Amino acid sequence: MAEIHAEMVANVWKVVVKEGDQVSEGDTLVILESMKMEIPVLAEDDGVVAQIKVNEGDVIQEGDLIAVIE
Repeated sequence: MAEIHAEMVANVWKVVVKEGDQVSEGDTLVILESMKMEIPVLAEDDGVVAQIKVNEGDVIQEGDLIAVIE
């Protein structure tokens, strides 16, 4: 199981995957927006998206849990 955490304060611009989706290492899970830049959050391992902990429009803080991959 891998937990994906935010590396910075940002807005959740787009949630690309949904719970139950199969993902591969390097796939985009969520796109964050910070200082007018789009920052993709990538899967670190192959697996299945067990949980998405953010919604589009959320403001997240550094360290917040974004997703869980099993």
